[in-house]
Amino acid sequence: MAASVVQYNVKDFKDSILEPLSLPESPGGSIPPDNSTSVPCILCEESYSLTEKDALLKHLILEHKLVIADVKLIADFRRYILYWRKRFPEQPITDFCSVIRTNSEGPVEGQEDYFLLCDVLPEDRLLREQLQQKRLEEILEQQQRERNDASFHRVCTFCNDEFTGNRSLLLNHMAIEHGFNMGLPDNIVYCTEFLDTLQRKLDNLQCLYCEKTFRDKTTLKDHMRKKQHRRINAKNQEYDKFYVINYLELGKTWEEVQSEDDREMIEDQDDDWSDWQDHPVCAVCLFCEHQSETMDKIYSHMKDTHGFDLAKIKTELGLKFYQQVKLVNFMRREIHQCRCYGCKEKFPSKAEVLKHIMDAKHIMALQDKSTWDQPQYYFPTYENDALLCALSDSESESETDNQSKEIPVIAEDISNLKALKQTSVLNQLLKDRTYSS
Repeated sequence: MAASVVQYNVKDFKDSILEPLSLPESPGGSIPPDNSTSVPCILCEESYSLTEKDALLKHLILEHKLVIADVKLIADFRRYILYWRKRFPEQPITDFCSVIRTNSEGPVEGQEDYFLLCDVLPEDRLLREQLQQKRLEEILEQQQRERNDASFHRVCTFCNDEFTGNRSLLLNHMAIEHGFNMGLPDNIVYCTEFLDTLQRKLDNLQCLYCEKTFRDKTTLKDHMRKKQHRRINAKNQEYDKFYVINYLELGKTWEEVQSEDDREMIEDQDDDWSDWQDHPVCAVCLFCEHQSETMDKIYSHMKDTHGFDLAKIKTELGLKFYQQVKLVNFMRREIHQCRCYGCKEKFPSKAEVLKHIMDAKHIMALQDKSTWDQPQYYFPTYENDALLCALSDSESESETDNQSKEIPVIAEDISNLKALKQTSVLNQLLKDRTYSS
């Protein structure tokens, strides 16, 4: 089954990401084993070394009009190429690739078809996953061999101490004695190559963190010590191959995997409140910028400074919790809009409306309850209004509500069960049912 043919202008083709349109399913196959270092072309006899991967990709595009998508997500490039080199002769190339036509607006002789091979094809996706799994298994086997290797022998990178046996002895020494932490030994693979890379950089008088080059070893050591650069640069992708975490998931860096682990850890944490520290929330006065950590203090401030007694209003009007919320939100909104909440008079600024409230003695003059006891005032005027959280519910009202809901239940006298059975209404119901049947 041939893939869809899509037309593109050649100018757009150079700058655009090529996306597949419709690809068919094809039967999978095994991954051919091969330990050679050369990589042959999929469609001809040309061959390139593993270090010339870009040259091979360029050859595929220029000579065969074949584009391989997301090359960086292929765990084993050589095995990937060998697999498709075997599969392509078996079926038409359009069974595996979508076709992209360039220069569609130009003459027919100027049009070219390019073939896109990507993981939208189920067979390609399965191949990439198998290569990733195989690569991970090889890495874990290599790591296990290094962990069990007792023949490891090396001189410390920063001093003349020699270490023989498990590699962890040297890594722990470098971390403890020299403050150079490469990571936990169990997270590292290709340890010898890793240490060789670090030693080569130091021999070239290059800082391992900022990667600047210095004139002599003494200057380099002083720089790394003073700048606390006795660590590697985590952003340098050259070191990625030495950490197992970079092989865990296809296409994900260690930073992405680590961030996912951190989120899962936060979500999976038990609800242990033993180390909880209560940080006081400051409530802001209704009439000025004064803040207090407790409701009693803010009550006292508003009463003593402004003559506003919220506790008195609550008691006189019998306000429940959410009615207090509505009242506070109403007052906040009116003052924010430079309008007196007592007489509804509008003013040019917030300072003038507050002055009017004090001068006109409207501080305790509330509008009729129906004005502010409205659903719209459930929503806070200020999102971070801590005063709303500090409002207290009325204990007396909750007790009254509970008492009003309690319906007295009088227990039936069961001291004379025989008489109770004879006079029970169930007897009459049973008799009526017998007669009716």
